[in-house]
Amino acid sequence: MKVLLLKEYKKLEITEMAEPQLGPDDVLVQVKACGICGSDIHGFDGSTGRRIPPLVMGHEASGIVSKLGDNVTEFHPGDRVTFDSTVYCGKCYFCRRGEVNLCDNRQVLGVSPSEYRRHGAFAEYVSVPRHIIYPIPDALSFEHAAMIEPVSVAVHAVGLTPVSLGDTAVVVGSGMIGLLVIQALRLAGCSRVIAVDLDDHRLRLAKELGAELCLNARNVDTRGAVLECTSGLGANVAVEAVGNTEALQTALACLRKGGVMTLIGNLSPKVELPLQAVVTRQISVLGSCASCGEYPVCIDLLARKAIRVDPLITAVAPLTEGTAWFQRLYEGGSNAMKVILKP
Repeated sequence: MKVLLLKEYKKLEITEMAEPQLGPDDVLVQVKACGICGSDIHGFDGSTGRRIPPLVMGHEASGIVSKLGDNVTEFHPGDRVTFDSTVYCGKCYFCRRGEVNLCDNRQVLGVSPSEYRRHGAFAEYVSVPRHIIYPIPDALSFEHAAMIEPVSVAVHAVGLTPVSLGDTAVVVGSGMIGLLVIQALRLAGCSRVIAVDLDDHRLRLAKELGAELCLNARNVDTRGAVLECTSGLGANVAVEAVGNTEALQTALACLRKGGVMTLIGNLSPKVELPLQAVVTRQISVLGSCASCGEYPVCIDLLARKAIRVDPLITAVAPLTEGTAWFQRLYEGGSNAMKVILKP
């Protein structure tokens, strides 16, 4: 089968690889669409340390069931499916509690840290355990179904955040996840969502997708603007969707006393947290990791267009153009949001 292989850092090539072998509880999926994630771009140059070559990356995907392991009876060849990016064991302490995203034996499709290598979906076929596969309706395109993974990340973060009807929320970072978080917060009951970013193009998308107020932190006093529209109190909740010190401190500054800050960005391994501002204002800080059982509701939200992903898809291209798209996204400056490759 043809794959897009990260042969070495900053070097991708289309090559041939043997079709994945199936275990008794695995399903072979013919990949129809796979999105390029920001984490793949960071893995492209080795900066994350979690994509050690040689590796087939790709974890935001959908396709058609091709073959079944001996124990699999709930799926049939030809079924349209998507699948979680997290491969969890189902047996550890956290899995037995239903916290599968915290699995002690967690692996991620298209990822290879030092402890494991799990080839992903920038390929004609991928082998996936039966327990992370979900059927998708005929009305949902493969391209939109490939967006369910990032939608589930956003929905999980919002589900952890204690939102009440009528709340004001600030979302710092209007990248892919931030734009999905904005939509999920509106569905959760926030009457006002304020988007903060450094890019006017992204802020225009945020406005289109439900943000009432959009602030470019380069030229606006973000905290002052939030206080002005919240009677001087600040936002009830803030979601940080970047993952660096500046974004975290912006989110914190926009909160009212007793507010909640949910951290979903994961760009920097370490950030500087203003401890006294957290303690003296009794701020709750939550971390959100991947998703945990939200796939069925996310499939429904996309099928009903309650969450929109069409404005976020910049391009759909054949897998053979993957090398060029990775290079373009890595270099930046193109305003590209999500590129989906079709093997």
